[in-house]
Amino acid sequence: MWYLCVFYHRLLDYRKPEFESLADLFGAFHEDPTTTSHTLEWKLPHHHHPDSPFHFVNLPNEDIARNIANRSILVKGLYEIWGEGSSYEELKEAINSYPDDRKLPYLTSDSTFRIIVDSFGKAISFKDQTARIQGMSYIPFKGRVELRNPEHKFWLIETDDYEANNGLPPVVDKTIFFGREVGAADRKLLPTYQLKSRTYLGPTAMDAEVAFLMANQAQAMPGKLVYDPFVGTGSILVAAAHFGAMTMGADIDIRVVRDGRGPDCNVWSNFKQYGLQMPVSLLRADNNLPPWRPGLKEVFDAIICDPPYGVRAGGRKSGGRKLLKGVVGPYIVPDDKRTGHIPSTAAYCLAECVHDLLDLAAKMLVMGGRLVYFYPVVRDSDSLDVDFPKHPCFKLVANCEQMLSYRYSRILLTMVKIAPYTDEIAEAARIQHLEFKENHVKWMEEGNLHAAVFSPDFPAIDDRDNKCSTKDPKKKYRGKYV
Repeated sequence: MWYLCVFYHRLLDYRKPEFESLADLFGAFHEDPTTTSHTLEWKLPHHHHPDSPFHFVNLPNEDIARNIANRSILVKGLYEIWGEGSSYEELKEAINSYPDDRKLPYLTSDSTFRIIVDSFGKAISFKDQTARIQGMSYIPFKGRVELRNPEHKFWLIETDDYEANNGLPPVVDKTIFFGREVGAADRKLLPTYQLKSRTYLGPTAMDAEVAFLMANQAQAMPGKLVYDPFVGTGSILVAAAHFGAMTMGADIDIRVVRDGRGPDCNVWSNFKQYGLQMPVSLLRADNNLPPWRPGLKEVFDAIICDPPYGVRAGGRKSGGRKLLKGVVGPYIVPDDKRTGHIPSTAAYCLAECVHDLLDLAAKMLVMGGRLVYFYPVVRDSDSLDVDFPKHPCFKLVANCEQMLSYRYSRILLTMVKIAPYTDEIAEAARIQHLEFKENHVKWMEEGNLHAAVFSPDFPAIDDRDNKCSTKDPKKKYRGKYV
């Protein structure tokens, strides 16, 4: 059945991938998840821009639609549309033509209802809202109006016919929708989990909204074990725990996972603050030298992380410069010095970090498990083509871009494990890694990523000698860069 999906007008690239991940989680697809490309059937309302918040989506039944909408972060609402038109006369005709067997169950005398007027691209005064509601009197409502907790909510939604570039996706023709609400996102959880009220916070703590989106992409739910190998202050695991998943994390900095800022200000206190299930374990571990015993495989249902790529924090791995260069040999810390000992570390480049992450996920994820992580992109031209890290065990199912400056963005990659880990696959992955490192990440490994992020006018490689570059960094409209 077709439903009108109204998105919040933000994080545009994240909207459909989050929706389709939740559709898969709640059973909208019945095929084998390791062999089928899971995409829903979408269509735009007439004359609407692809970045419009209004999309029609075909879903198997109302229960799935309600579950998706109620859990989503970016879905403002899902509606069974009773009618649409470019004028109120066309809307009335469409509503009267809608089958009675679909309308009458929600118009009974023992029900309560409410009509809500909403708009996109303009504001409607309270007086005009009241007039529009009164104009819907041709619908035979027999129930009682209830404004606080009605059984049924009906929405009258208008989009204005603005053609000028006013910062919103252009709409050529005015559209009016009327429909019954099936489900809506609970945005109240974002103020609850906002970072400024978090007990334990660090410089790389993930924004609450993005952390919940990552948890939805990973399909976190009760009974699943979610792992973050760069746990930091635990922001991503907090979001996964909110959805009922068991969590586990690791970080190379023992001061973060063990001490925090005291007994009442650490990673554990963040879970206690929200009444969430405590992590199964927090480890001091190195992504470059995983602590798992040989032969241990397919433990985690999802791995969610934000790898250190040198913008707010650089990656570190065990060893120290002298040890890695062979100046000193491996050593054992004496028992009397272990309590306060902080192991030495060395720089950990982005390409090596991502390769180790993919190798870890290939070994430790169950079949059909999901790897969700951010990857930085610096565009050297206006080309939209981006090459991502690959691994023979995984299929890329979603990539969501978030622009952070004119040339720098980070892309949220979602991969599904489709093949078991073998020695042959490990060798193929090593070759893919070498090719990717050689061809695609040289510039970022030279240390210019930080400059590209914090200097919006930092030139591309081909423009560094041309100080009079004619490229216009003006944004087309704000939504694409949110």
